[in-house]
Amino acid sequence: MSPAVQGTIVLVVTIVALLSGAPVAFALGAVAIVFLVLFQGADSLGVVAETLYSGLHDFTLVSIPMFIMMGAAIGSSPAGRDLYEALDRWLYRVPGGLVVSNLGACALFAALTGSSPATCAAIGKMGIPEMRKRGYPAEIATGSICAGGTLGILIPPSITFILYGIATETSIGRLFLAGVLPGLLLTSLFMLWTVFYIWWKGFRAYAPEFRYSWRDKFRSVPKVAPFLIIVVGVMYVLYGGIATPSEAAGVGAALCVVLAVTIYRMWSPAAWWRILRETTRESVMILMIIGTAVLFGYMLSSLYITQTLAQAIAAAEVNRWVLMAMINVFLLVAGCFIPPAGIILMTSPILLPIITQAGFDPVWFGVIVTINMEIGLITPPVGLNLFVVNAIAPDVPTRTVLLGSIPYVGAMLLALVILCIVPEIATWLPDTLMGPAGPGR
Repeated sequence: MSPAVQGTIVLVVTIVALLSGAPVAFALGAVAIVFLVLFQGADSLGVVAETLYSGLHDFTLVSIPMFIMMGAAIGSSPAGRDLYEALDRWLYRVPGGLVVSNLGACALFAALTGSSPATCAAIGKMGIPEMRKRGYPAEIATGSICAGGTLGILIPPSITFILYGIATETSIGRLFLAGVLPGLLLTSLFMLWTVFYIWWKGFRAYAPEFRYSWRDKFRSVPKVAPFLIIVVGVMYVLYGGIATPSEAAGVGAALCVVLAVTIYRMWSPAAWWRILRETTRESVMILMIIGTAVLFGYMLSSLYITQTLAQAIAAAEVNRWVLMAMINVFLLVAGCFIPPAGIILMTSPILLPIITQAGFDPVWFGVIVTINMEIGLITPPVGLNLFVVNAIAPDVPTRTVLLGSIPYVGAMLLALVILCIVPEIATWLPDTLMGPAGPGR
């Protein structure tokens, strides 16, 4: 049987397994083992344990549970509420100021947690009821939170960038820096659409004479400032070459736990247990996906499927931007069905040699992949943020949430176009702060 036929069979079976509702890690592992045995015999089972172990035998992976613990400590505290209130007091005079405040809070909370669902839930629990109470349209209240939550996987520290860096052997420090300006660009596009929409509707959340005093504004800062200082500190030691990603993540996690306990008086064993439980659950899930994705990649390579695909694309001799458009369409469709971690770990090792041969920067491509994953988080049928918002506002019809999210999907697609036209938005900061990188990045 030719590698092309084998690849087609593997593709169909993998899609069926992932859409069956089975956990991504178990689906990938089962498909890899079945096809290794089917095409290479029972003797191939001898490499399964070794391959799984080699996939997890990387000290950089320590940063994943540490950054997750950092997000769990902040997510379990009222930090999201305080961020939301602080920004609301400073931005309430802007048209649609409350929605803009929520988007700003999402961006800052994303920098604290690196998690999209955590950002969506933490800000949405406060923001959606408050926006609806003040009369904002339900579609803008829910759609803005869906979109704002996706910033959690783009603005560093980002678990998605860590996974991409591990899968493609790209510098995680460079990827983190590459996500800063695109994250700000996307946040600005979200805010611009919101301000325009609210201005167009002629809506005001406050009476014209309403004002927060300067004392009220500054009183909201002290509780959130220490967390933001920690994020800046973690980024500084990471980009300054003072610490590795794992070391920076460990110190950041410890400091966030200490601050959550001291500022918000989270002394009870139940609060500690919640932080440790969430950290363990998320970490084990992601690490299992990493291990089985490495096994899946080994299966594709050993059956010569990966090499055949790369050769077929190279032989097509299409314009490199046509190639990039095809890859983007593939990532967008895949993101609608498969979680970001699974897509990145499965496809990045396959796509990397293709995009580097076409002359694209792997760091820039990491940002492109991540924005595609963001779109998948707010598009059906498996849009994770849609489920989070539905849980927060169950009385809002799913159709309304989707209608509110569509303009923000448009903003993400516009960001992709801008990044293709001006790739320096992603590459300038890492090249400036860390110096130009070699071909391997």
